[in-house]
Amino acid sequence: MRAPKWLKIERRPVPSGRTIFTVSILAILAALVVAGIFFQAYGVSAIRAYQLIVKGALGSKLGLAETVRRAIPLLLCGVGLTIAFRALFWNIGAEGQLLLGAVAAAGVALFSGLPDVLLLPAMFIAGFLAGALWGLIPAALKARLGINDVITTLMMNYIAIYLVEWLIHGPWKGTQMRGFAYTDKFPSAAMLPLIPGTRIHWPTLVLGLVLAVAAYILITRIRQGFEIRVVGENPDAARFAGISHLKTTLLVMFISGGLAGLAGVGEMAGIHGMLRSATQISMGYGYTAIIVAWLARRNPLAVIVTSLLFGVIMAGGDVIKVSLGLPFQLINLFNGLILFFLIGSELLMHYRISFSFGRR
Repeated sequence: MRAPKWLKIERRPVPSGRTIFTVSILAILAALVVAGIFFQAYGVSAIRAYQLIVKGALGSKLGLAETVRRAIPLLLCGVGLTIAFRALFWNIGAEGQLLLGAVAAAGVALFSGLPDVLLLPAMFIAGFLAGALWGLIPAALKARLGINDVITTLMMNYIAIYLVEWLIHGPWKGTQMRGFAYTDKFPSAAMLPLIPGTRIHWPTLVLGLVLAVAAYILITRIRQGFEIRVVGENPDAARFAGISHLKTTLLVMFISGGLAGLAGVGEMAGIHGMLRSATQISMGYGYTAIIVAWLARRNPLAVIVTSLLFGVIMAGGDVIKVSLGLPFQLINLFNGLILFFLIGSELLMHYRISFSFGRR
């Protein structure tokens, strides 16, 4: 179907950094405008709601601490997803990979019997490997059998959720459990240090920042990163150059799943100190990290900024519920709208649209 004569669409050779930034900001603003309509439908001024959200998330030491705390798992999962997305592997399974990392960390903390000094390192290693191996399953299915990666990674989230529920209601059920199901508490040696007066487990935060830099170096400076980019940008050229699609797919999902697993370890050893219901371990961090990585335009360093942005949104959910008396689920509306407009803005990223209504 041909475009009307008054509409002109030209392909951009390569989107500039300025174009990418401008289009991303416009997508976020559009999402905020539409979300504002829902606030108005509840009888709440959108401007007042946004003021309260920003003030609650950034206007106090407690709010800022909660913002950073929520950003930590988003940072780790988001960095891993940028690597997978670079190779055009659509990993929608970071939520399940995070939960597998949490399970592995809990297993080490509760049952390994390791000396105190080895407990935390072993938990992080086990969590990384559990998330990585969970990610390798859909990677192998796609590379070997051509099975859709979106479907397999998404479905494996539910397997992980029910695995956690089975463990806390069954073989790992706490001896002192009352009410909601959970395991016994971790020993003190299995808990991460916090910044005083906050719930920020700073070792995981530092680890996330270091891994964001390392992922950027991998993508831009190392041969394996070049192969990942080629597979994602031009699969035919990758095959012609002899780059193994199987090897590259397994590599990106080993890293992506492993980083999500580390996020699960951080939540276990930094916040909860026990394995509990999947919805209590993760507030949808793995799903939100998809938007974090997409907004970062698959740049691991940009994830540092976008994870903080969504940390503000998630911390603002408490303000929405407590100060405004609105459903916390409005945060999911925010996330969905931002992703919707980001995907829709891809056209503006790669094409220049102009209008001409003058006489011929």
